[in-house]
Amino acid sequence: MWPITGFPPRETLILDEYREKRATYDKLLQVVKDVLADSIKSNNLYINAIEARIKAEDSLAGKLERKAGKYSSLSDLTDILGVRVITFYSDEVDKIAAMVGRLFEIDWENSIDKRKMHDIHSFGYSSLHYICRVPKALFEDPAYPELNSIRFEVQMRTALQHVWSVLDHDTGYKSGFEVPKEYLRNLNRLAGMLELADEQFCAIRTGINNYRRQVQSLVHSGKFDEVALDGDSFGNYLELRPFDSLNERIAAINQAEVHETSLAGYLKVLLFLGFKTLGDIEKMIKENSEDAYQLAAFQLANTDLDIINSSLALVNLCAVHILKRGGGVLELTRCLDELNGVSKVNRRRAEHLYERAKKLAFMETAGG
Repeated sequence: MWPITGFPPRETLILDEYREKRATYDKLLQVVKDVLADSIKSNNLYINAIEARIKAEDSLAGKLERKAGKYSSLSDLTDILGVRVITFYSDEVDKIAAMVGRLFEIDWENSIDKRKMHDIHSFGYSSLHYICRVPKALFEDPAYPELNSIRFEVQMRTALQHVWSVLDHDTGYKSGFEVPKEYLRNLNRLAGMLELADEQFCAIRTGINNYRRQVQSLVHSGKFDEVALDGDSFGNYLELRPFDSLNERIAAINQAEVHETSLAGYLKVLLFLGFKTLGDIEKMIKENSEDAYQLAAFQLANTDLDIINSSLALVNLCAVHILKRGGGVLELTRCLDELNGVSKVNRRRAEHLYERAKKLAFMETAGG
């Protein structure tokens, strides 16, 4: 238990003050964590973790002993309470920083951006550190009157920066002993790789987001031939509800209702059929809607079905597309296998569909 014999008297008083205010620090930790978590959620930010700790008494005593005479009171130490927000992407560090700046009072003179402290020869990097206070407008509790005067540290870094920091610590890179040059070089290379990975992950995400916005713009402007068929583009395309018109015509046969179901799974079927762009789907709809309607009418004839699935139009469009190109039961079965997984039931469904389609006019020229 500190203090020990010979421990400086001023530092002994600081330790005593630490013990007296420990409950206030515990309360402050919970307040800060809750405020950050709530704000991150309300701002739709997705992070890796929020970590928080109160400096242990032994750790504080060791610091006071090493830096005897530097601190006059506990309030001079800004890292008794430390909070770390770990993000996935480097650009999110700045978003978190902006949020922290709005929430808390920032001691700018003692805050530091360690990301900017490295020269051209250094690969290492660290986090953004803000020294903060909780303003009374944000939180106030008469039971803890000193809570709003206590400074604490918020560190913001990426997950890879955090990995580097842990590696630094565990390898003793900054522990004060001389690291052999061969190991130091490898550590620097590793840091450079992590830094590059951080940058590339951020650049890739930015590129993907830009692509999605471009796809959305092209889809909603009707430039379907310019949009490659993939998960993002198909999802945007389905928002236009391109199969509703045909489904409504089919439903009208029996005055049925259309039961909505997800069509996202049909992407793999369309890719299996060789479609490359959204324009290929549009072409299929234009060329095959009437025949798909006739096939559905034949299927529903002499039935009293009053509910149809919203996938029926697309299923029949795909079937007509296959049959018009000379496909038969085997091709229909493969399509159903692609959609539902391989099953003997798919073969029977394909045979049934083919037998009905054979009686329709478009089959007379199919494959020609």
